[in-house]
Amino acid sequence: MVILGHIDHGKTSLLSSIRKLEFTSGKPGGLITQHIGAFEIEKDGKKITFIDTPGHEAFSQMRARGAKVADIAILVIDATEGVKDQTKEAISHIKKAQISFVVALNKIDKPEANPEKVKRELQKEDVLVEGLGGKVPSVETSAKTGKGIGELLELISLVAEMENLKADISKPAEGVVIESYLDSQRGPTATLILENGTLKVGDIVGTISTFGKIKSLENFQEVSVEKVLPSEPAVVIGFEKVPMVGESFKVFPNLEEAKSYLKGPERKVIPEVLEVLPGQKVLNLILKTDVLGSIEAIEEVLRGLPQEKVVLRILKSDVGEISESDVKLARTHPALGHPALILGFRVKIGRAAQALAEREKIKIMTFDVIYDLVEGVRKFMEKILEPEVERVDLGKVKILAIFLTEKNRQIAGGKVIEGEIKKGTQIEVLRGEELVGRGRLINLQRDKKDVDKVMKGQECGILFEGNIKIEEGDVFVIYTEEKRKTEI
Repeated sequence: MVILGHIDHGKTSLLSSIRKLEFTSGKPGGLITQHIGAFEIEKDGKKITFIDTPGHEAFSQMRARGAKVADIAILVIDATEGVKDQTKEAISHIKKAQISFVVALNKIDKPEANPEKVKRELQKEDVLVEGLGGKVPSVETSAKTGKGIGELLELISLVAEMENLKADISKPAEGVVIESYLDSQRGPTATLILENGTLKVGDIVGTISTFGKIKSLENFQEVSVEKVLPSEPAVVIGFEKVPMVGESFKVFPNLEEAKSYLKGPERKVIPEVLEVLPGQKVLNLILKTDVLGSIEAIEEVLRGLPQEKVVLRILKSDVGEISESDVKLARTHPALGHPALILGFRVKIGRAAQALAEREKIKIMTFDVIYDLVEGVRKFMEKILEPEVERVDLGKVKILAIFLTEKNRQIAGGKVIEGEIKKGTQIEVLRGEELVGRGRLINLQRDKKDVDKVMKGQECGILFEGNIKIEEGDVFVIYTEEKRKTEI
């Protein structure tokens, strides 16, 4: 079971509400830890496993490797906001995965909730819920009050029965890596979801990138167990190196066969830019995350950011806290005068690293949500760009008389023939069709009184400052130049 949906629509709070619910067996769901990535609950004697991915991108990465990550998805939609961009992305991921799903219309406790409107919006995305001529089950939920949570779990069980989702424990054990990281004390650690068979301590497991003998098994509550059954999440210690998230794993009769299964795929990263086009800038990044799956998810979504004006280049991506060596690397790789930006996702900053970063003025940004990290990078990209200057034409003045000339300033009388003119603006001087000079409108008078602006058809006095001696008959084109933040 995987939960997808738009940012802030209540995915995390819905998961928390499910975990806290008391079930018929009297056993609560338990707490999910930072690195497990999955938890299990029991409802009416049936176990349901929830996969807590870092985001849609992680789910997509897993699917890209051919792994059957989840049998059913929950599409969470805020009933007060409706279908948003990430909702549409989630629908696309679900359809590509070709799995059944249930729609949870969340935040139904709010007065402005409008579930019927959301259902109509889903129709536009080719998602027809039950009651509107479709087959997709939907339920109104509130993570805050707990409303609809029990009904949601019943729907999941019903969908599982209709889909005839069953595992075969007689088959050799096989499944999917849903999370992995390097534990400083225990070594390579991975969370596995078993699809078929029974996984036991002592089994030899292998993926296309690594293998090993299981030294210990833990359930999602990090309690040691001797074996796990299908659909149960298990923390495994014993791989020779950290496996890739989304890889399928198998049990082998011996280490030789497991080793022969290796293919050693290389993980995709944003390639280093060798050439930068004129007008482009480079933003070097150092990425540190809690788990390997987060790296892949973040790199994938960063790859999707527009890079016509600012090119992203990842110097290093690794698991673990932000260290002094990361700061030193950032300092030695400036891009057009900017040191590398250090990004931390669900990790801490070491004391020595923090102190060095403050001395060297190295920017470190930490996040707990992928969406926030990407928006932070986007804003930083915009910050290092020069603002765009936009010209806004206001009006035209025909010069009727010259009253005073001194150095680079002149006082002239004129009539506004187009638009309006304002004090403190820029001037282009046209003589006939030719641009003969430029200047500034220092002061503006009407009926011998200072004013801020003069409208079309009105006469006025102008204090002109510029590099040209103006003449009767000249036309002033009045305009402003506004600096606007460049958007990525």
